[in-house]
Amino acid sequence: MRETLIVSNRGQITLPADMRKQLGIAPGSAVIIETRNGELALKPAAVLEIERYSDEQIAQWDSEDKLTAAERRRILARLQKA
Repeated sequence: MRETLIVSNRGQITLPADMRKQLGIAPGSAVIIETRNGELALKPAAVLEIERYSDEQIAQWDSEDKLTAAERRRILARLQKA
């Protein structure tokens, strides 16, 4: 599909509705634009939700993730045999 678009004085373009629908681009969607060999390429961006953890949560996980001395010896013994 090919369309001719006009760039506004603010540098904006309006994507045709049928293209937006075909690509699943809705109001507020993120898109990626890049140049490739002198051409513009526009594609939908995948937005992943990222959860933020507090320093306290990380410290708790670190403390819970410690090996006991016996576990450490058992693992080292297995690694040395391999």
